[in-house]
Amino acid sequence: MGRRGHRGVVWGKGAGYVELVGVSPRRWLNLQEYQSKKLIQDCGVSVQRFFVADSPAEALEAAKRLTHVPVFCSSPSHPMCVCLCSVPAHPIPAVVRDLASKMLGFHLTTKQTPKEGVKVKTVMVAEALDISRETYFAILLDRSCNGPVLVGSPQGGVDIEEVAAKTPELIFKEPIDIFEGVRDDQAQRMAANLGFKGPLQKQAAEQIKKLYDLFLKVDATQVEVNPLGETPEGRVVCFDAKINFDDNAEFRQKAVFAMDDTAESDPTETEAAKHDLKYIGLDGNIACFVNGAGLAMATCDIIDLHGGKPANFLDLGGGVKENQVYAAFKLLTTDPKVEAILVNIFGGIVNCAIIANGITKACRELELKVPLVVRLEGTNVQEAKRILSESGLPITSANDLDDAAKKAVAAITKK
Repeated sequence: MGRRGHRGVVWGKGAGYVELVGVSPRRWLNLQEYQSKKLIQDCGVSVQRFFVADSPAEALEAAKRLTHVPVFCSSPSHPMCVCLCSVPAHPIPAVVRDLASKMLGFHLTTKQTPKEGVKVKTVMVAEALDISRETYFAILLDRSCNGPVLVGSPQGGVDIEEVAAKTPELIFKEPIDIFEGVRDDQAQRMAANLGFKGPLQKQAAEQIKKLYDLFLKVDATQVEVNPLGETPEGRVVCFDAKINFDDNAEFRQKAVFAMDDTAESDPTETEAAKHDLKYIGLDGNIACFVNGAGLAMATCDIIDLHGGKPANFLDLGGGVKENQVYAAFKLLTTDPKVEAILVNIFGGIVNCAIIANGITKACRELELKVPLVVRLEGTNVQEAKRILSESGLPITSANDLDDAAKKAVAAITKK
């Protein structure tokens, strides 16, 4: 199995490099490996034969359907949780059943999971194929090309960022005209750059074009295959896949987004996404409640500058409603690490009075127990300040961001 790609990969500029468009999605769709493979398979791309099982008995039946070939059994979302059955073909089904019983129901803890791990609920039973050569292939959105670009390297199955850093001459790219699509000569050239020769080159070129069809069909921002491998029998196979999606296209990709798996996501991040909030948990004790990613980063930095530590990165975004403010406060107050809350809002399209009403409602109904420092600026700010001052609530106002950070840090120091 190849390594998974990383969301938000940025390649340095220069020959053989690609810069991935920076996106700020409303939330991130997380598919399991078998789901991504199914999408790829449905577009005619060659993948290993596989079945998904929820019990040892189902794993046994899946293995029987793959009789006459070696198989491997894995937890779908974790390529490192893989057991290869290299014994003769006839006893394989029983071996797979036993392996599945040792995976299902147990918690798996890796770098990809929360600290407490993830309970394994399904396993993927798949045909095991030998790989004679591994390559890397991806389709990304590239800001400098104003559209999608094919990216490939003959060095696959490894950390592609390391390849780009140490041997940039082994990274090849082909910008795609979004109206024209992938031309035959581009697909052939990429296949050749990946090192495929003879009939395999034509086969690889066809796989590349089908992957681009998938890229458009599912409104992807990235389709990464690592490795796109060559087998001793002369097949070009997609052995592992990672797909990122444009979350703004959810309205027309309902079937894809219905497969969203949040088992490995932070529960607070998942809950925040339900209210169109962007939340990232950090290790500090001062909650940051802002609107705009840039403002969130600035707030985290200035808290740190004054000796504090941010507990989170919570971005309201634009078009805020009172119920979102309430939901945000509810999320923040359930975090036992939070000892103070700093609200830093710059009202452009956001009406500060709406924020103020949401704050006062949340403080009353949630019976806020931690110090609250509020800095508001922009649209309708005077009305917002009046609402806060007349609320009778223990809210500390701040003149600017620097003042707000100092007061939030001081509130914890005094405790």
